[in-house]
Amino acid sequence: MTRDTPPCERAYRRTLAVLTLAVALWAVAWSVLTPGFRSPDEQNHLNSVVRIAYGGGWPAPGEAHFAPFTDQAVAEAAYPADLPGRWQYRAHATQFVELTPVPADERVRISAENALPAPGTSATIDQMTQHPPAYYALGAAVLRATGTADARWDVALLTLRLLDVALFAATVPLAAATARRLTGSRSAALVAAPFPMLVPQVGHILGSANNDALVVLSGAVVTCLAARVVTGDLRWRVVVAIGLALGVGLLTKVMLAFAIPTVALAYLLAPGPHHPRAGPTTAARSVRGLAALALAFAVGGWWWARNWIVDGAVQPVGLPRDYSGMTPVPADQVLSDALGRTAQAFFGNLSWLEIRLPGALVVVGSTLLVLVTLIAVVVPGARRGSLTIALLPVGLAGGVIVNAVKSWSETGVLVALQGRYVFGGLTALAALLAVAVWQVCRRRERAVAVAVLVATGLAVLAAVAGLVWAFEAMYRGPGESVGAAWERWAAWSPLSAPVIGVVLAVVGLGMVAAVVAAARLASAAASGAGRRRGTSRITA
Repeated sequence: MTRDTPPCERAYRRTLAVLTLAVALWAVAWSVLTPGFRSPDEQNHLNSVVRIAYGGGWPAPGEAHFAPFTDQAVAEAAYPADLPGRWQYRAHATQFVELTPVPADERVRISAENALPAPGTSATIDQMTQHPPAYYALGAAVLRATGTADARWDVALLTLRLLDVALFAATVPLAAATARRLTGSRSAALVAAPFPMLVPQVGHILGSANNDALVVLSGAVVTCLAARVVTGDLRWRVVVAIGLALGVGLLTKVMLAFAIPTVALAYLLAPGPHHPRAGPTTAARSVRGLAALALAFAVGGWWWARNWIVDGAVQPVGLPRDYSGMTPVPADQVLSDALGRTAQAFFGNLSWLEIRLPGALVVVGSTLLVLVTLIAVVVPGARRGSLTIALLPVGLAGGVIVNAVKSWSETGVLVALQGRYVFGGLTALAALLAVAVWQVCRRRERAVAVAVLVATGLAVLAAVAGLVWAFEAMYRGPGESVGAAWERWAAWSPLSAPVIGVVLAVVGLGMVAAVVAAARLASAAASGAGRRRGTSRITA
């Protein structure tokens, strides 16, 4: 930042930096709060990262197994004992709050002797090799670089969780940049920044160890670049960047295939020769779009084509699902059940979908998301860009539901209704919210600046409430005191109680700083508007 940077731009950058830090610290709190292996497939993700770190490669789907350290770590984490906040109490199940944790210094360490399964093992199958290895190679490099590849399992797990936090935090400025590109408003951009804190499930999933964080970051980059394209940035460097970002996403998880329509539409709707901001012909724009998609295929799309050729399926099954214990869903309830469960798992369904956010909050949140998307897409001003980026979250949500209904038609049960699969469109949703607020405020910068304060305040309240809810649901047994729950948290954690206290204090300071920064922005906008009115009166 130079001295020539306008004061309003400096204020914008400072505020964005503080909001980004607040979101990152919130995710750190989740990474410290969630007990080990209490997010979907977390033990599998750790197992696969360690396998690469120790030279075990990437076996074919169904041929990877748990290493000895993983089996012992799962036992030490008391998985799958029921957490106290489980949606339904099961008297016959082992209760997490009744178990005594293994002391930290006695927990199993990862080593060359236990990091890889023995040849011909009959251990549990690790189905993560049904995905490409990009995230796992990155995680292995991080474990090696930080010296935690041979640490205790809980320390290695925390390291991967913090890696995911770093990947996730990078999406905040990308969401702001997307909103600013579509609206031209700095304040609207800042409305997008704290959006993730409104959704507890985002902190829970992206504060855990999984490949979703790299998908979310790739989706954020594609969304931001697509916003640039659809508003006229057709430079070849953008073509290359969007192709690389989409390719990395495809080399992480198949979900980023749903970003292909976003890229294609961005180039189709970009300004042409008859637009007021004249651009290349339709043919030239199409060539750029095809070049971006071809590059994406060369980077990561080939993986899925190879699967189709070699295995006869785009994503081979790593571990066949057992449907025997699942409740069949009647035909007249399939769609409503699929929609409701996906929304629940998007907003708040912690652990292995066993701790549920109250349904009323899910309904309110879902309604508001649909409403802001409609406003952004329908009201003139940023319709092209909004429609383009909305394709990603809408496509992801639709893909989840269609896939579940297709499976139901064959099995009679609904599975894989994971709201986290929609997080690849998280940046798009944040930007759509910003566009809608900008429209509701009639594009007046002063009013939108006040909306930044309102959005930040609500996000901070939601962030704190979500963490408190999770703490109670994960550690506080029936009739127990908060102090007893705190002691249980510290006993299970890789961190000591004083360190956890310091982390929470820093997180709290970050939240306060976010509100203060938003308040200063609103105050500065009000002062600026007042000075302009005063000048007008004097001049008149």
